[in-house]
Amino acid sequence: MILAAIDIGSNAARLLITETSVYKDGSVDFTKLNLLRIPLRLGFDVFEKGCIGDDRKKALIDTIKAYRLLMDLYKVEGVKACATSAMRDASNGTEILAEIKKQTGIEVNIITGQEEANVIYETHIAEKLLSDKSYLYIDVGGGSTEVTLFADNHIVFKESFNIGTIRLLNNKVTDEQWEHMKWYIKTYTKDFQPLEAIGSGGNINKVFSISKRKEGKPLSLELLKDYHKELSNNTFEERKHLYNLRGDRADVIVPALQIYIAIMRWANAEEIYVPKIGLADGLVKILYKELSSH
Repeated sequence: MILAAIDIGSNAARLLITETSVYKDGSVDFTKLNLLRIPLRLGFDVFEKGCIGDDRKKALIDTIKAYRLLMDLYKVEGVKACATSAMRDASNGTEILAEIKKQTGIEVNIITGQEEANVIYETHIAEKLLSDKSYLYIDVGGGSTEVTLFADNHIVFKESFNIGTIRLLNNKVTDEQWEHMKWYIKTYTKDFQPLEAIGSGGNINKVFSISKRKEGKPLSLELLKDYHKELSNNTFEERKHLYNLRGDRADVIVPALQIYIAIMRWANAEEIYVPKIGLADGLVKILYKELSSH
């Protein structure tokens, strides 16, 4: 079965096309056929003006039209599409999604921060973790950050914070919001020490590839601090050149590192694993479950 997921974030819209293979023992493999990312940067409009402007609206609709064509070429049998923080906050979000449905037939659902944390959990990363350890899963996006704590083989908490890379670039995060996140992380992780962090999101994936670490090896908190210092000391153009970064990554990577470092410090996590999975992977798995239960 070929399935697709569309994730419309505050920084980019992603299309993931996956082939599922089911084996006699009941196990399922999800093989990535294509992953596309268009940097629409909806958050720059929304967090500044409260709505999505005409240019970005057109770019979003054109992107979903292109994704529709690609899905038809791949003969996709089912699609699950969702929009996160920027679309949650956009005053014209629902009308744009109605237009997308009219023009492409694709229904996009706006999900809450809590639902976002649930979808990320569906990546089934928990199955690969050791039952006697505690893990803090951190997913940093353009508009929000989702944090999930796994310990003793179950979820202790799933929480979403309106602190994201594009909000930080636009100075839309208050001291109170930082203080609340600090209080929450410190309070709810203190009884689950020691713990290890797991990171998802395009920025931590990029830091991982810059670090040239072997797959499966963690990044240390000290290394993240070094990268944050180094990247902060370079201009936008220098970052693009020195680290071979796209423009839509060179600006958000610094606030992203700021968020990962802060959460790891508050949770006393010395290392972070980067399994390169995200919201779209979780959406595909939820869709597969829904379709196979019918």
